[in-house]
Amino acid sequence: SKDANLLNEKETFAVFEKYKPTHVIHLAAMVGGMYAHLGNEYKGNTCDYFRDNCKVDDNILQASNKFKVTKLVSSLSTCIFPDKTSYPVDETMLHNGPPHHSNAAFSYAKRTLDLQNRKYNEEHGCMFTSVIPCNVFGPHDNFNLLQGHVMGALINKAYEAKKNGTAFEIWGTGAAQRQFIYNQDLAKLFIWALREYKEKEPIIFSPDEVDELSIKDIAKMILEAFDFKGEVKFLTEKPDGQLKKTANNAKMRKYLPQFQFTPTREALRETVEWYVKNYDSARK
Repeated sequence: SKDANLLNEKETFAVFEKYKPTHVIHLAAMVGGMYAHLGNEYKGNTCDYFRDNCKVDDNILQASNKFKVTKLVSSLSTCIFPDKTSYPVDETMLHNGPPHHSNAAFSYAKRTLDLQNRKYNEEHGCMFTSVIPCNVFGPHDNFNLLQGHVMGALINKAYEAKKNGTAFEIWGTGAAQRQFIYNQDLAKLFIWALREYKEKEPIIFSPDEVDELSIKDIAKMILEAFDFKGEVKFLTEKPDGQLKKTANNAKMRKYLPQFQFTPTREALRETVEWYVKNYDSARK
């Protein structure tokens, strides 16, 4: 964070002592898209995804306990669910098998965070819980080709392809399917969780299953938003990653049956407009 190196226990404790928070939303993490998670072949370092995330999470939870935080809400991800499973996945299935190999290090670190939440609840009476968002995108995202997630990376590629008159390249076949959540919607849900959610078990935040889209569909929407008329190439020799991650949001709908998600096409258009306007300062 801008106030402290959360990998460092002493600095983490110091920032908690300084601000004395009563409620904490824990979003700090080492994250990346498929390029980064696959390791050295694509200039990634998968060991860091496990080690650094475990350090940050441990420091945040220790500090929250030590400084008597009333409630801590941490972020997991739908990418940490088992690879070989039935769909849709729900909150009870988080630890039912190994995650997909493409992001195993990150997944095991975040599963460990869920276990830590439970233990702090059991042993210290802490109200530590977590939410499980699907693929997040929107303004202020990381649009870096290696470190960004699929939506941000594709927006970056489309911008550069249009600017330079080059082909728009997509890794894999485009067949992989994903649910996407606009970061403006996720922010509202996090505030609700901080104020209203009383369970220690995680809760999935995701649009409905019918809103799942293929990477090919998403790429088309991005190109429409840019009014891109150039060549499109699917690099089928590259991996698709996990083909499916469908999540069941029934638990969220039980609490928030009327919650309206921003339509993906509208949210994409707003994100592209933000990226173009803020190109010089955007993370890329």
